[in-house]
Amino acid sequence: MDEQTAAPDAEPTSHTGSVPQPGYGVGPWPGGSDAWPLDDHYDPDLLAAGDTRNVIDRYRYWRMEAIVADLDTQRHPFHVAIENWQHDMNIGSIVRSANAFLADTVHIIGRRRWNKRGAMVTDRYQHVVHHEDVETFAAWAAEQGLPIIAVDNVEGAVPVDRADLPQTCVLLFGQEGPGLSAEALAAASAHIEITQYGSTRSINASAAAAVIMYEWCRRYAD
Repeated sequence: MDEQTAAPDAEPTSHTGSVPQPGYGVGPWPGGSDAWPLDDHYDPDLLAAGDTRNVIDRYRYWRMEAIVADLDTQRHPFHVAIENWQHDMNIGSIVRSANAFLADTVHIIGRRRWNKRGAMVTDRYQHVVHHEDVETFAAWAAEQGLPIIAVDNVEGAVPVDRADLPQTCVLLFGQEGPGLSAEALAAASAHIEITQYGSTRSINASAAAAVIMYEWCRRYAD
């Protein structure tokens, strides 16, 4: 999807003085080019044509690089890691949630390629790096002094609402269905889970990731 193509679920927004386009985004900057702001974080193409991207009002008309640079000044000190053995469709959605909750970086472990459809272009605003295998990822985390917190409903896992969730850490998620590999579970310093009340053994992987990231933000975000 092109950066300036609206996401299907984009929420209606407005910008003072601008004319919203049908259902989402904002139109060209009011007053024409003579009225354009001079700050270099604005994109002339967006000022001229309007901004239909799924971004918050603060970033309307901003260049993508400028948005990333601004986000980099605010990112939270938690990382997100995902094992990628089965080309799980949930990975894109997890990346999207990582952007929404302002994670520092998303780490893809295993296969380099992943389905980006669910990310809805948020991967362009979110740092995403690749690790060949769990061993390489664990070595990186140890070098950075980041504890790995595995999220899986395995024996001995502590419900997240009662768990000691470090402020600086890597939240590690597995694939839909099989969950985390034995190697990933062994690399983690703690195992946490989400308390469930129905008949199914697990919830959707991307939903679980969003719950855990929200819990981190509930505790630590300003």
